[in-house]
Amino acid sequence: MEPSLIRNFCIIAHIDHGKSTLADRFLEITDTVRAGDMQAQFLDSMDLERERGITIKGKAVTMSHIAPDGKTYQFNLIDTPGHVDFSYEVSRALAACEGALLVVDASQGIEAQTIANTLLAMEYDLELIPVLNKVDLPQAEPKRVAGEIEQAFGFKADEILYVSAKEGTGAKEILDAVVDRVPAPKGDVNASPRGLVFDSEYNSFKGIIAHVRVKDGTITKDDKIKVMSSGKIAEIVEVGVFAPGPKPTESLGTGQVGYVATGFKEVRDCTVGDTLTVDRSAAVEPLPGYFPLKSMVFAGLYPADGEEYNNLRNALEKLQLNDASLEMEPESSTALGFGFRCGFLGLMHLEIIQERLEREYDLDLIVTAPSVAYQVVLTNGETIIVDSPAKLPSPNDFSEILEPMLDLTIVAPNRHVGVLMELMHSRRSEFKRMEYMQGGGTRRDGKDEPEDESRVVMEYTIPLVELLADFYNQLKSKTQGYASLDYSFSGYQAAPLVKVEILVNHFSVEALSMILHREAAVIQGRKIVDKLRSTIPRQMFEVPIQASIGSRIIARETIRAMRKDVLAKCYGGDITRKRKLLEKQKEGKKRRKMVGSVEIPQEAFLTILEVGGN
Repeated sequence: MEPSLIRNFCIIAHIDHGKSTLADRFLEITDTVRAGDMQAQFLDSMDLERERGITIKGKAVTMSHIAPDGKTYQFNLIDTPGHVDFSYEVSRALAACEGALLVVDASQGIEAQTIANTLLAMEYDLELIPVLNKVDLPQAEPKRVAGEIEQAFGFKADEILYVSAKEGTGAKEILDAVVDRVPAPKGDVNASPRGLVFDSEYNSFKGIIAHVRVKDGTITKDDKIKVMSSGKIAEIVEVGVFAPGPKPTESLGTGQVGYVATGFKEVRDCTVGDTLTVDRSAAVEPLPGYFPLKSMVFAGLYPADGEEYNNLRNALEKLQLNDASLEMEPESSTALGFGFRCGFLGLMHLEIIQERLEREYDLDLIVTAPSVAYQVVLTNGETIIVDSPAKLPSPNDFSEILEPMLDLTIVAPNRHVGVLMELMHSRRSEFKRMEYMQGGGTRRDGKDEPEDESRVVMEYTIPLVELLADFYNQLKSKTQGYASLDYSFSGYQAAPLVKVEILVNHFSVEALSMILHREAAVIQGRKIVDKLRSTIPRQMFEVPIQASIGSRIIARETIRAMRKDVLAKCYGGDITRKRKLLEKQKEGKKRRKMVGSVEIPQEAFLTILEVGGN
């Protein structure tokens, strides 16, 4: 295929603005999928994606489109996720394309992720085509939203395309616009082959299947593939395109998007961001890969059955191949045994990984409370990263703790400004700026747009840890679901943080320790000891439960001892006999307390996690 007849583009938008539905219409118009095989959200192949109605993994598909000039063009489309936690998927798709469709819901308008994805596409210097979707809805306000798009991104009115992805109206015009506006891929057809791996998956028969965008040259099925980062060489098992399922071909040429079945069995042999070349004519310069993302949220994953540890490790390694942003390292806990400390991009990412492990690999998991990674400055000037309270050094060994901060963007209707400011004030945030977006001035029904219908963009700096404690749910409930947010990591900032230890029967339980802000430490400590008092079983002796900061006790509860009625057999008689029995019982309890130990059941540990440590 001539590079001049190839168009590589992706669809970017906020979550639930109709990306997957629009991709369905493209598949129908280009006859890529037969009518009898067509189903809604065709490219969302995971059950989890269909149930939640969101895209989790970017999907590539190759289509053929006959343009008005009579030529047949090859379209390589990548449907991307819209949730902020999966922005890494979007960035990888953008690196493999020359253009992007910016889809905006005509009834909801510009959202936080719309702005973030647009700025990301501009960084990659992609040609953007603004598309206003869902114009058929009764509540749609295309004129107002078009005004928002023009104001926010500087598009001209005649550049905006109007479409109903559900009805299919306007979808063919978008494909024609892709031919006219999106540039053909650039590359040297005669140069040594180079292909950028933008995704990968594992197949037990074909090994690692790398999803590649060929930048230069041609990769044929008879070649030996070479990974430029490691120098490893293997016979190619198969090359092909996604149409939309894997379709073997003889070769992949310059500008094409497809897959290469490498035959590698080890997960680390071919990773996302690598450059593939061929052994017969190996390239010298690798393509620029992707910036490795730093995990923002950490949690421990443990098998409910300790014998499943190896199965969990294998499952995590295979998921890591499919999701390059997932980090993992082994760890052990006195309460839960052996497991893994995993790093995620956010809470939604954590939730999806947990569900995929349980569904796809049939694992029964225990997930610890999510935490963040702190920078700890030691007294000798060295800085270390601490992602678990158990790893925090003694207070005498460090001078300060720095917590990760986020640049947070909230987009919401004007009428919710007051409650949003109140919410952000309670979360230790710092206000940066606020901007109002005015639409086109009139609704679809011809009435003037009410003043409170305009949208506001609010920007804050906030500690990441504040987002872990039910922030998203509160944001949605206080704004009736209209607010949307996007965030990016901005750096570390010193904060008065302390380690709160939980002592059961005067012994510290490391698995229950937390790193908290000094102002919240006492309140949180009281909640935890109160919860433990009701979940740890009673013993034959009195058990004190304490929360402490260093040597200072900030909260205490006591589990009363179980008492056997030693006077039950005394039916009257001298009082000294009863006193003798009670004194004997008291001495026995004292001896038992000295030698006895309290085992915290797993149920009690999990209940504490619900209280919400960070």
